[in-house]
Amino acid sequence: MSARDILAAVSVAIVWGLSFIAIKVGVGETSPLMLAALRFLFAAIPMVFFLAPPKAPAWAVAIYGLLIGVGQFGLLFIAIHQGFPVGLASLVIMAQVFFTILLAWAFLAESPSRVQIVGAAVGFIGMAVIGSERLAGASLGPFLMVILAAAFWGAGNVLAKSVGKVNMLAFTVWSSLAAPLPLVALSLAVEGTGGVAALAHPGLKLVVSVLALSYGGTLYGYGLWVRLMAHHSAATVAPFALLVPVVGMIAAALLFGESLSLLELAGGALVMAGLALNVFGDWALRRRLPAFR
Repeated sequence: MSARDILAAVSVAIVWGLSFIAIKVGVGETSPLMLAALRFLFAAIPMVFFLAPPKAPAWAVAIYGLLIGVGQFGLLFIAIHQGFPVGLASLVIMAQVFFTILLAWAFLAESPSRVQIVGAAVGFIGMAVIGSERLAGASLGPFLMVILAAAFWGAGNVLAKSVGKVNMLAFTVWSSLAAPLPLVALSLAVEGTGGVAALAHPGLKLVVSVLALSYGGTLYGYGLWVRLMAHHSAATVAPFALLVPVVGMIAAALLFGESLSLLELAGGALVMAGLALNVFGDWALRRRLPAFR
């Protein structure tokens, strides 16, 4: 992997980690579901006018948009709006790795390796530790929302994998069209007209938040990530995703003064250990035990 590609992968991790800061700012300016609607509206427009539709069934494109847009980001934005720490959210949402493995096994008959199973178990123990800490307070609900958001992300990953080799940037952009209308409808039904009212005179913070989430997190981040995955093995590129919660937690601590309890730090360490096992475990085992080659 060239130095240029390494810098590109690191930049994606930084942008995705900082996206959680943009979410925190955005949900302070408008309602969370309306913010999610804006994020997907501008992720799709104007790019749909420059990218041909992906060669995938229209129903798959639409369902992917609903899983990621309404399921993943709708729940994540609500959880952060309700006070769930953004740094911790950037870590917990990475449970999508474990849900992806589980759902791929259930629906695509992709059997996980023993190391991946151990990694998933360690990661879920970490989630349980964090959940036990949240159970003592008033934020268990938002924590469970982030877990469910991770499950929707995992389902979206498996659906995207099932459609075969398509232009994934076009797939992402066109699927984004499926999310805004349902999100606006849910916002009006659940959150009232406050989100719409905020759009009458959008402040600079809201504009910057939407631009960062749509063009930074989606088009720049995903566009570069897809290119890197096309030119390098998944085992080479995937480890850089582990930097996302590191960046998110450091940025949240510096900008918002967020701090974690010792129990949450312990749970976070277990989650990171589980993720590391899933990324590096099989490779390390084959190096140490030639019989696994």
